[in-house]
Amino acid sequence: MSYGPLELNGRVAVVIGGTSGIGRAIGHGLAEAGADVIPTSRGKDRVDAAAREIEDRGRRTLRLVSDVSDRISLEHLLDETVRVFGKVDILVNSAGRTKRAPTVDFVEHDWHEIVDTNLTGTLRACQVFGRHMIERGYGRIINIASIASFVALQEVAAYSASKAAVASLTKSLAIEWAPLGVCVNAIAPGVFPTELNRTLLDETERGREFLLRTPMKRFGNVEELAGAAIFLASESASFITGEVLVIDGGLLASGVNH
Repeated sequence: MSYGPLELNGRVAVVIGGTSGIGRAIGHGLAEAGADVIPTSRGKDRVDAAAREIEDRGRRTLRLVSDVSDRISLEHLLDETVRVFGKVDILVNSAGRTKRAPTVDFVEHDWHEIVDTNLTGTLRACQVFGRHMIERGYGRIINIASIASFVALQEVAAYSASKAAVASLTKSLAIEWAPLGVCVNAIAPGVFPTELNRTLLDETERGREFLLRTPMKRFGNVEELAGAAIFLASESASFITGEVLVIDGGLLASGVNH
């Protein structure tokens, strides 16, 4: 089968954290570009709903739950996908969590949970699926970093530290796996309203500051992340690895906006 530069026909993608927010939008985009997509998370109802959305786009899928804190569940996800589809070409790591609190009082248990999900969970998935990709000599891994990979955000030290580490992990895996046919990149979203943060962005000084610092004078739509994921998963990005692609409406470039 031949692949066009931005076509994903015949490709199989697993999107971890693919049942809501950023992961869900990326899953839709990959499906619309031609890939069969398995969106997965911990909640069966969410998995069922996300799978129906992939089928509505004319692509095949599976209904499999997983938890990035549980390596066995990730191995089961890989095994079942390979059993049905024969391979996994694309992995998107979009599972994440955060909590805001002053760092001096931050509960160590919460710190470990955030780091375990955002960083170690990404590592687990990359190890499980990366081994399969290395054995095949082909793979595309897309991690989800953040603008917090580059700049600090007030009172979310655990989240920021974990996302800075995701960017670093992406580069480490990229150089290790580049000779083996596996490209590892990351997308670093700016401010994108989702069900988890919409109230904060719409009703607080923090949200107003984010908007003030974004030169486009608006927040992103999660659908605007899909194009970058399609590109990084496609043959157009065959010589790109170790990159962290920022999609933030100019926020990180911003100095004085008035």
